[in-house]
Amino acid sequence: MSDCNHQCEGCNVKDCSEREVDFRAHLNELSHIKKIYAVMSGKGGVGKSMVTSHLATSLAKSGLKVGILDADVTGPSIPKMFGLKEKASALNEKLILPVLTNLEIKVISINNLLDDEETPLIWRGPIIGGVVKQFYEDVVWDELDVLLIDLPPGTGDVPLTIYQSIPLDGIVVVTTPQDLVSMIVMKAINMAKEMNIPILSIVENMSYAICPHCKEKIYLFPSAAKELKDKVEAKVLITLPIEQDIAKLCDEGKIELVQDHYFDALVALIKKEVN
Repeated sequence: MSDCNHQCEGCNVKDCSEREVDFRAHLNELSHIKKIYAVMSGKGGVGKSMVTSHLATSLAKSGLKVGILDADVTGPSIPKMFGLKEKASALNEKLILPVLTNLEIKVISINNLLDDEETPLIWRGPIIGGVVKQFYEDVVWDELDVLLIDLPPGTGDVPLTIYQSIPLDGIVVVTTPQDLVSMIVMKAINMAKEMNIPILSIVENMSYAICPHCKEKIYLFPSAAKELKDKVEAKVLITLPIEQDIAKLCDEGKIELVQDHYFDALVALIKKEVN
């Protein structure tokens, strides 16, 4: 067997043709997480961060200890949703303390580390993937019932890093009622299925509008959410309306003030899995 000079990360044999690469990330000794779910979509602009924040709020209000890892490093939205301006602090040379929301949801995002939230990060994929992995390993999550990971759109470096590195218990898929979006979302779903990660829920955002006078649901586009749920064998289907009040709360950093029950079925399922 010839020596290998590539010095590949995780390589434990001398011959690259026979090497076994271990991509797994490992929590620090101060952290314990019962369940980890990623919120994903192949398409941008469908509301992944809103769904992540809204679901986290609903879970926290149900009594669970919740954390959010914002893996959308080049387009972080989570701190804005919760109105978080403070920076994450260091516990020591290695470990970072997350920022707490009003409901004590623990949040880590690249914007919690930047002096200016509008500073662009012009980084290549491998660097971004490494940062996301560090968010999992080097943040003191303490005791969590649920960690939600807000993924960037697509099937690139960051989703692949997370699927290979972090032990996900399931995925929440966010889509909108358009055939083009459903087609692109299926690419991300098929990627997750290839990695043997179960689909926990389909969330169709902007599914309908509600008449302000008669409260009738108005479907602006044909919905394929039910067919998508059955096709991928997701456990829960959630349809969310176009609702001005929710959008306003997100823009004002007050997502924790939502009073609706859209995520009740998914919260019940997650609580059952946690317990």
